[in-house]
Amino acid sequence: MNTLRQAYFCVLDNYYSGPVMDSRALLKSALAAYTQDLIRRGADRAGLRLPALTGNRDTDWAAFAKVLGTGDPAALRAAITGMVAGLHDNHARWVRPTPPPEGGPVGTGIVGVSAGQGPQFDPAARPPLFITRVLPGSPAAKADIRPGDIMVKVNGVPTVIGDTVNHGIIDVFASDPVRLTLKRPTTGRTRTVELRQGPITRQPPKVTSKKLPGGAIYVQLPGFYEGAADQVIAELQSKPEAVVLDLRGNGGGSPREVTRLLGAFAHGKVTSYFCPLKGDCVPNRTDDSVPLLGSRLVVLTDRACASACDDFSAAVKDNALGTLVGTRTAGAVSGPGEGYLLDDGSVLILPKVRHLGPDREIIDTIGVPVDHYAPMTALDLATGRDPGVAKALTLL
Repeated sequence: MNTLRQAYFCVLDNYYSGPVMDSRALLKSALAAYTQDLIRRGADRAGLRLPALTGNRDTDWAAFAKVLGTGDPAALRAAITGMVAGLHDNHARWVRPTPPPEGGPVGTGIVGVSAGQGPQFDPAARPPLFITRVLPGSPAAKADIRPGDIMVKVNGVPTVIGDTVNHGIIDVFASDPVRLTLKRPTTGRTRTVELRQGPITRQPPKVTSKKLPGGAIYVQLPGFYEGAADQVIAELQSKPEAVVLDLRGNGGGSPREVTRLLGAFAHGKVTSYFCPLKGDCVPNRTDDSVPLLGSRLVVLTDRACASACDDFSAAVKDNALGTLVGTRTAGAVSGPGEGYLLDDGSVLILPKVRHLGPDREIIDTIGVPVDHYAPMTALDLATGRDPGVAKALTLL
């Protein structure tokens, strides 16, 4: 109960709009999640309802706490999750660190699906739903599951309803074992595979590169992790005439890595703004200590390009630093999150500022549109074709 209290006041004190929030909305979200958890477990309580609230955060908490009493531990955890989810902020979350499993990580080895956008599905996802990445040596790889395989059903539940991806299969997909009905696009063959979790090996993210026909350098950057910008720059020391930077599937990372990498392509540019609730927005700028490459730039993006990847893409677009190819970015860039340690060892992550693009436009929930639409299909993955790279070569 004290952890819920801490989370409540932490949001009001530290979240971007916390100081002007209606505390009643927070408590409503918390009790809704609390009661829903009780109902799912057949443990609902008679007389459990939201008390009359005034909008005064202290008196409202006292009334709320009196109704819950000592509280149900599992429902209280659900209440914290529900309260944070009620902010509708893609960079606000409650994290409960867990020790790594003995013997190393386990899973099916399917680590990418076409509609994936963080832990959820893209609300704009189009069918079919297909696998985009399988870890080598994993249970999925051993079962001959490959990128491009179309997921028709998960435990008998259709992955598509009408012309919409079924978001309800997210929880089903996490079951162990999981039964997948798959269709291979190259042959049209459909089969059902039962997968059990097993040992998997996750390699740390790294930058990879190769030379393309015509002399352009292709660089794949999986995330804006610490040191990522310098790794990309190291791959481009030859100062190629053109660079194809692949940010598809890049879930974000550090804003500092964004400004450093942009500094290799332009100097003296505003890359974004961080805006507090009150006061002036603070501009972020290219790191002009980075030597300019002088290379033409094509950036490949998709709906899994999120957060710092949204940030980078918007800076390229607004400052005319290059051409965007692929599909619109995720639009998951509300603002950088800061962590707050709670008394049970869990961490509440909340943005203190709002992100705006270089033209002071909102990127969050909207994403950055591409200049040339070139989506990856299941058949492309299955046959090794890359429409994004193909389009980039025609532009270069």
